Amino acid sequence: MGKKYKLKTHKATAKRFKMTGSGKIVRTKGGKSHLRRRTPRATKRMFTKMLEVTTPGEKRRIRRLAPYMRRYKANPPAG
Repeated sequence: MGKKYKLKTHKATAKRFKMTGSGKIVRTKGGKSHLRRRTPRATKRMFTKMLEVTTPGEKRRIRRLAPYMRRYKANPPAG
C-alpha cells in the first residue's frame, strides 16, 4: 500500500468559513471592520449574521481548500 500524504489547509479559507454540526458551511459578511461610523444601526446588525454557503461549486472549493474542517470541528487535535 502506498504512503498517505497529509494535505495542507489553506489558512485563509479555514479562518473565513466554519462548519456547523449538521455539516453546513457558513460564512460571515465582509466590510465590518472599519469605516462604519455613518452606517445605520440596522445595516450594522446585518453584518453579525452568519450566512450559509449554498453554491455547489463554492462548497466544493472550500472543502478542497480546508479538507480537515469537518473532521476536527468537535475535537481539535492537540498541538
